[in-house]
Amino acid sequence: EVKEEFILLGLPKSTEFNKRLPKQKFYENLTITPALKKRVIDDIRIIYWRNKIAASTMNLAAGQMVTEIEVFEIRWNTQTVNEAILRQIDREIPYHILFLMEYGGKYQAWIGYKEATAGNNAFKVERYYHTDWLAEDELSLKVEGLNLDAVYESFVRQLAGAVLEQTEGVQETLQEAVQRSEQKAKLQKQIEALQAKIRKEKQLNKQMEMNAELKKLRNLLTKMVR
Repeated sequence: EVKEEFILLGLPKSTEFNKRLPKQKFYENLTITPALKKRVIDDIRIIYWRNKIAASTMNLAAGQMVTEIEVFEIRWNTQTVNEAILRQIDREIPYHILFLMEYGGKYQAWIGYKEATAGNNAFKVERYYHTDWLAEDELSLKVEGLNLDAVYESFVRQLAGAVLEQTEGVQETLQEAVQRSEQKAKLQKQIEALQAKIRKEKQLNKQMEMNAELKKLRNLLTKMVR
């Protein structure tokens, strides 16, 4: 039995849309490769457009960057969420999207940090943030902020958790926080790769050179962790 009501976020009735999006119509309207189309067909069971969070549906002011936040519920046939499908949806729908995933009675909330690309209505997603699989009564997201920009930023920060945690006294925009977390992740990968090379290196002089480089990278990482 398919639930037509959806109260997971406790959003007001004025935001409810509850429209089922047939998979075929959905992928026909996306610029999609045959391989990705097959993943949509195989991996996704049902797609719902559940809510529309906007100035017209809630007591919120419009944002400069965010005009609407759509809430899509996607029910999966697999526990592994295919990020490529989300990217394609996010790239082509000119609104910000909060995804609620369902599999086996458990839920995840996903949101992409989404920026408009210059000169057209398309978007690019830098990266996704999401919860673990949780029981319905464990998944909690608060609508915080007076305008849609603030509500969207709050959703991103709530789902990112410690990854984008702000240090007391440090003023940082969401864009700056995302960029810092990306740079930090890249540095950590470089450090891990260099550590692996050092373990394999037999020549002492090369080990010393790489250890000096490792020290520099670790110092950079320490400066980035606020």
